[in-house]
Parts: sequence; C-alpha cells; structure tokens
Amino acid sequence: MKVIIPLAGFGTRLRPLTWSRPKPLINVAGKPVLGHILDIFASMDGIEDVVFIVGWLGEQIEEYVRANYRFRSHYVVQEELKGQAHAIHLAREHLTGPCIILFVDTLFEADLSGLGAIDADVVPFVKEVDDPRRFGVVVEEAGRVVRIIEKPEGFEHRKAVVGLYYVREGRELDSAIEYLLAHDIQTKGEYYLADAFQVMIDRGARFVSRPVSVWEDCGTPETVLHTNRYLLEHGHAREVEATNAVLVPPVHIADGAVIEHAVVGPYATVAAGAVVRNAIVRDAIIDEGARVEDMLIEQSLVGRNTTLCGGFRRLNVGDDAVIE
Repeated sequence: MKVIIPLAGFGTRLRPLTWSRPKPLINVAGKPVLGHILDIFASMDGIEDVVFIVGWLGEQIEEYVRANYRFRSHYVVQEELKGQAHAIHLAREHLTGPCIILFVDTLFEADLSGLGAIDADVVPFVKEVDDPRRFGVVVEEAGRVVRIIEKPEGFEHRKAVVGLYYVREGRELDSAIEYLLAHDIQTKGEYYLADAFQVMIDRGARFVSRPVSVWEDCGTPETVLHTNRYLLEHGHAREVEATNAVLVPPVHIADGAVIEHAVVGPYATVAAGAVVRNAIVRDAIIDEGARVEDMLIEQSLVGRNTTLCGGFRRLNVGDDAVIE
C-alpha cells in the first residue's frame, strides 16, 4: 500500500513561522507535525511507499524524512497551487493499487487495520462536529456515502471529512481527477478532491465512511496550541532536571534545553537549545535555540533562535526575531 501526503501549501495562517520553514515541520509536543503523522505509518505493516507532494521549502521536508525515517519515499513538486485534486494528479505515476491519502494538517487516531477487507472503493474517515460549515462533509443514505459537500451552508450533515482517505484503486481516482481537469470543474477557483470523489460516486463507486476517535488540526496558531495540549496529555509529555525551577505537568522539555529560575507549564513545549530563565512559560511552544528571559508568556508560538526579554506577552513570533 502507498501513502500519499500533499503538503505543498504556503501555510499562510501560521506566518511568520512559515516564512522560514514549511508548515509540516512546525514543532508540536517535541516533534514536527509531519513526524507525528509518519510515526503512525512507521508502525503499520504493508506500507511500501510514501509519496510527498511538496512545494514551498520542500527541500526541508526531504531532508527531515531522509534523516529520520526509512520509508521508500518519493517527492513530487506542485509548482502551481491549483488545489488538492491537482496535487494528487501530479503523483499519478504512484496512483496504482490501494493507497491512503492524508493531508498534513490532520493528526488522528483511528483503526486502519483491515482496510482492504472493507467492501468499498473509497473510505473517507470522518468525525461528527457541532459546526460543519468550515469542513467537507459526507451525505449518507442506507450506509453509503452518496455525496461529499465542501463547506456546507447548513447544519444538516455533521460528519466532517478529516482529510484521511483509503482508496482501493488509485487509478480510478486519477481517472476522476482527469475528468475534473478536462472539464475545468473547480470549486472556488481550485480543483477539489471532494469533486473528484463525487465523479467516482456518480460513476457507481461505493463509498463507506469510518470514524476517527481523535482529530486534531495544526492549521492555525490556536489549533497548533490545542494539539500541543492534547499530545502532552496523551503520552508525549517529557521532563528533565531543572535548576531552581518548577515544571508544572504536562510539559515536554527536550534534552539540551536550559530551565533556570523559572516556572514552565502546564502545556509548555521547550525544544533543544532553548533557554528559559527568570520567566514563566505556560501554554506555549518555545522552539530550538530561543531565549525567553525576565517575562511571562502564554498562548504563544516562539520561533527558532528568537530572543524575548521583559514583560507579559502573547506572541506568534517567527525564527531569528529579537523582542526586548
């Protein structure tokens, strides 16, 4: 089985952090978002290839994967951001046989065993939400998905598609995408995967949804911090020795971080080489080489090699900044 991961976007909602690195490499609970995702597939049997559809700063993605994982990996460049379906089509030479498609914003917990035994051509994974208007949702009849609606206007259908799909035969999906491209079928100026799936449904393909028990998003500063809190509460916390300091669990403190005369936590991640001194840090992510001194910060993302000194702050600061 192949895994296809589109991650060519600019990550504009996470700027300024994403000016200097791609969104999938943002640190959450001690590891890049992409690392949390790849760990899931590293523990699965039968994964043969992982295909990364890269764009902005894609060389950093390749460097990270090669340094940390032993997948047989392939890299496809999406130079023009024409939408999800267009991105998948660029990887068409790998769209043969069964595949899993996962968008990199999505951290999930779900049962992926026995996918090949499900009587379906496509399995979209879903989670019921209170307000479905920001998501794609499935419409079901008699246990089958008969329609996928991107960002519905009402609340009638609440099973949101989380960005994870199993496709039994990738060539059938690519055929549907080719139909979109040939007939220029776009939604809000882009070629959406939901529209390609609708082509498959109209052709008679069988779609059956499956639930995820956990769905965490990493698309905005607020959701990154929410995901950080969730992961720290569920197995990703880590503490180290601190000098004249108090660690309030859960936290993730990397080896090589310096915590002195400080209170860190709850829900704080401090990366290797970071220094927190004479400070209070809670509900925040402090990245590699950053320095936080003589201040209180919370609900904040602090980029690599950034220096923060003095006062109370709520920040989203990119790499190599200085705030005094």
